[in-house]
Amino acid sequence: MIAILFVGLVALSCGALAFAVLEPRLQAEKHQRSRFSQFAVTEGEAANRQLARDRLQEVAKRRRTLQASLDELDAKNRKRDKHVRKLTLDRQIAQAGFRFSVRAFWLGSAALGLVAFLVGLVMGAGPLIGAGLALSAGLGLPRWILGMRRKRRQAKFSDDFANAVDVIVRGIRSGLPLNDTLRIVANDTPEPVCSEFRNIVEAQQMGLSISEAVERLYQNMPLPETNFFAIVITIQSQAGGNLAEALSNLSRVLRERKKMKAKIQAMSMEAKASGGIIGALPPIVAFLVYLTSPDYIMVLFSTVQGNLVLAAAAFWMGIGIMVMRQMINFDF
Repeated sequence: MIAILFVGLVALSCGALAFAVLEPRLQAEKHQRSRFSQFAVTEGEAANRQLARDRLQEVAKRRRTLQASLDELDAKNRKRDKHVRKLTLDRQIAQAGFRFSVRAFWLGSAALGLVAFLVGLVMGAGPLIGAGLALSAGLGLPRWILGMRRKRRQAKFSDDFANAVDVIVRGIRSGLPLNDTLRIVANDTPEPVCSEFRNIVEAQQMGLSISEAVERLYQNMPLPETNFFAIVITIQSQAGGNLAEALSNLSRVLRERKKMKAKIQAMSMEAKASGGIIGALPPIVAFLVYLTSPDYIMVLFSTVQGNLVLAAAAFWMGIGIMVMRQMINFDF
């Protein structure tokens, strides 16, 4: 029994001695592992923070680049709109689709005014009335024809422009470069879309960039649709992105604008018809009175008081027609 107790005490003493010797080393290793784990966590967090900072810097850099591009584009648009609002005569002739020069326009206007003056003299009108006819025919009529041709050409371009954008979108999604899709539009679309896109292709062949070439499209066709198209192409060329998706959205917007335009025209047609009828009633009534009682109405043309009444009536009728036109004319 004493031997067993002695062996137990010796074992216990040896265990205590070993614990006393090894315990500091075990604590040091445990502390070392704890420090290593904390350092690894700290290093991982630092790497994550650095990655997050790099990502934020990249986003901020991209945002600054895009903002600079938008500011530059806005300044360019303001400068461009300034020139678009103040159209020169040669620019108006080009937008109308004519090929003659400004000199030919003025010569034709002078010839038309001379013909109107001679016709007035032959029909028995005085020199003063003949001069008025010459000014109206020489200055007003050519400008009116030029403006009407410009509006018709722009309306035709606006009707076909969405289809041209769809052709570009399908070409890009099929793997064709943008320049090839522009050539397809320039060759296969109806006038005036094909001629305007042909100008873009020719401008690129002369060495202009795609954004500068598309910029000329808005100068030749100052429409919101061409402005949207030029902005999309310019932003994509400077900042990158999915051009097919952007142009697809633009095509959808153009078609919705076309539907809204047709809807507004249909809704305002009744007001336009009413305005036309109201504006045409005084001349029609005067003509009917002249057919039934010519002596009664000729007082307005043969006396000074009658001429003053006619001038005042024409002035107020003109104001009324202008007011009705503004009431039924919708911009969109």
